[in-house]
Amino acid sequence: MAGIDLMNGAVHDIVRQRHRTAEFVEFLELLNRTYTQDTKIRIVLDNHSAHVSKQLQEYLLGSPNRLEFVFTPKRGSWLNLIEVFFAKMANAMLKGIRVNSKQELIDRVEQYLAEVN
Repeated sequence: MAGIDLMNGAVHDIVRQRHRTAEFVEFLELLNRTYTQDTKIRIVLDNHSAHVSKQLQEYLLGSPNRLEFVFTPKRGSWLNLIEVFFAKMANAMLKGIRVNSKQELIDRVEQYLAEVN
């Protein structure tokens, strides 16, 4: 999971094997630690089930007015800047490679993200 700060271009990310509510909450906690408490965080995202779950709604109650979600239209993921970023990453550094393990793939993705930042 990743997000791009439109003010400074920084890419915030976590690399996990799954994309469930638990991992999404982990990503939101990363954002909460990154920005000062007086900053409202607006996130553009798709309608993935992890982004609208009951567990997520319960998590959001713990910090009202901190996070604002703006959802892209269904079947409109190309409108989401991070989807374009992932496509560029896939073409730039993943196309045609072979990896020996999931960890090697994770390491390559994390290296790319570090270089972008």
